[in-house]
Amino acid sequence: MSFWKTDESDESPLKFVSRKDEITGDEYDGQKRVEMSCGHAVDPGSLTAWCRSLMDQGHFQLHCPADVNGNKCGARWSYPEVRRCASLSGSEQREFEEKLALLAAKLYCDYKECPSCKSLVERKVLTTIRVHCTLCSYQQPVPYEFCWQCLRAWKGSGTPSDRCANEGCRDLDLDVLASCATKDLPHSEIHGCPSIRACPTCGLLIEHKDKCKYVSCTRCHVEFCFACLELAGICQKSKAGAWFQWCAKPIAPRQSRIPVWNRCQILPERDDSCVIL
Repeated sequence: MSFWKTDESDESPLKFVSRKDEITGDEYDGQKRVEMSCGHAVDPGSLTAWCRSLMDQGHFQLHCPADVNGNKCGARWSYPEVRRCASLSGSEQREFEEKLALLAAKLYCDYKECPSCKSLVERKVLTTIRVHCTLCSYQQPVPYEFCWQCLRAWKGSGTPSDRCANEGCRDLDLDVLASCATKDLPHSEIHGCPSIRACPTCGLLIEHKDKCKYVSCTRCHVEFCFACLELAGICQKSKAGAWFQWCAKPIAPRQSRIPVWNRCQILPERDDSCVIL
């Protein structure tokens, strides 16, 4: 059964137009194309191929690539719209829905694939990167452990929190935080702020593009100050009447640790170190 199933009797009929394919740029060849909600015409085949390429690149939000005065349209398409306009077969629907669900889970939840059995797992103990895969250990004669950070079979002894003994094992997100450029935050007197921060609540890396110093995390939906890293409400209270110009606290230094979002407090106690989904 489709997780995105809708009552298609309530949907407006598809609109077909005699225009070029605005994904590939192919001119009109007598074959009508479907008009998407953003107004751009596409061929079902090129729509399917474009959305599949987005998913292969790790995107679960499907958007229009049509050229608009030198820029991409960027309008988001819902999966039900893509399913109808691309005329996805039953097997294609299953493929799309499985990939979209997996990609969304990886963004909004801290799930990773076991490098051995490819099962999707979530750590129970969020402070360690040494993970025991119960499924692999059940199927193999010896227990299987892997590194949550480099996604290779665990190497070394003990349970260090920053790396295993595999060559090159390190947190690449920390490298990004340490080397990102600095910027002056718009609409404020704040200068030299790191342009990328880890959300102080869940650890998602966020790049500041424009607007004010308050940003809302797309994963945990918590709003915080990009300069002092306090929650927005706390920052605003500490500097009443001058929220956007500066902070009561100095600019927070570059982060050397990434916060872990503890979403597992409500999970029942288990003997294994990961939850297999």
